[in-house]
Amino acid sequence: MEVTPNASLDENQVWGGGIKPLNASYGKMMMWFFIVSDALTFTGFLVSYGFSRFKNINSWPIADEVFTHFPFLHGVDAPMYYVALMTFVLIFSSVTMVLAVDAGHHMNKAKVTFYMLLTIIGGLIFVGSQAWEWKNFIKGEYGALETKGGQILQFVDSETGKRESIQDFAIGIASERKTHESNNGIWFKNEKSLPNVSVAEVKKGFFANPELVIRTEQLTSEGRKTVLSRESSILKIEDATNVVEGANLIHNEYGNRLFADFFFFITGFHGFHVFSGVVINIIIFFNVILGTYEKRGHYEMVEKVGLYWHFVDLVWVFVFTFFYLV
Repeated sequence: MEVTPNASLDENQVWGGGIKPLNASYGKMMMWFFIVSDALTFTGFLVSYGFSRFKNINSWPIADEVFTHFPFLHGVDAPMYYVALMTFVLIFSSVTMVLAVDAGHHMNKAKVTFYMLLTIIGGLIFVGSQAWEWKNFIKGEYGALETKGGQILQFVDSETGKRESIQDFAIGIASERKTHESNNGIWFKNEKSLPNVSVAEVKKGFFANPELVIRTEQLTSEGRKTVLSRESSILKIEDATNVVEGANLIHNEYGNRLFADFFFFITGFHGFHVFSGVVINIIIFFNVILGTYEKRGHYEMVEKVGLYWHFVDLVWVFVFTFFYLV
C-alpha cells in the first residue's frame, strides 16, 4: 500500500522548522543535541578518572589533605570548606537562572535583567574561585621529596602527626648553583626555575631534627597514608632525587601525579564551559536591557542559555563528587 503525504502539510512548514518535535523549537533541539554530546564527553573523562583511581587506589591523594585553603584565613586548616562554598554559589546561580526563565515567560523584563545579573555574578565568583584553587594546588604548601621510582615522600612530626614544610626545617648549604638561562645555559636553552631548597638541604635538616619522620603516599587499610619509623625514614630518604613543590602535569607533592593530570584537565574543561556560559549570559543580559526579546515577543534565548547553564551546574555536581567526596 502506497503512503501518500498529507496534503494539508505545507512543505515549507516542514523544512522551515514549523514542525516542532516534542513541542520544542529548532534552537532548543540543537541545544539538547549539544548537551547530550557534551555529557558523553564528560562521562568519558570521569570514567577514565575512575579507572585510573581504581588502578592506583593505594597511592591516590586524599582530598581533605589537598584542598584545605580558605581565602584570607592563612594557616587555618579548612578541608573542603571553600570547595563546598564554590559548589553552593554555582548551584544558587542555577536557581537564579530558573527565576530568569520564569520571568521571561511572564514577559517581565526587569526581573529577567535582575536574575540574569545574579547568575552572571555567581558564575564569575565560581570561575575566580576555581582559578584560586588552581593557584594553590600548583604552588603547594609543604613540599616533598621524590624518589627515583616517582614515589612521593612527605614529612610529618612524629609526636603531633602534623605535616611539616620542607622550607621550615631545611638547612641552607652554600652553593653557587644558578638557574640556566638562554644566555648562559647549556645549548642556549632556559631551565625551569629551581626549587626553594635542594635535596641536600632537606636531608641535612631532616637529620638535624630527630622528631621528623617520613610519610609515604601509600595508603593503609584505614585509608591513611603510611608513616614510617625514624629508622625506616633515614633509609628511605636516601632514595630521594628531586624536590617537589606543588603540582603540575609531571610532579605532584600530594601523591600520584595522575590525580593532578585529571584534576587540571577535567576541572579546566569544566571551567572553560562555565566561563563560556558567563560570556553568553553577558551577551543575553545586554540584549535583555536593549529590549531585543521584548520586540520578538518571547525570551526563548534566555531559555536556551538556561539549559546550557543547568548542564554545566549538573556536570560540576559529578566532578565535585568524583574529585572531592569519593
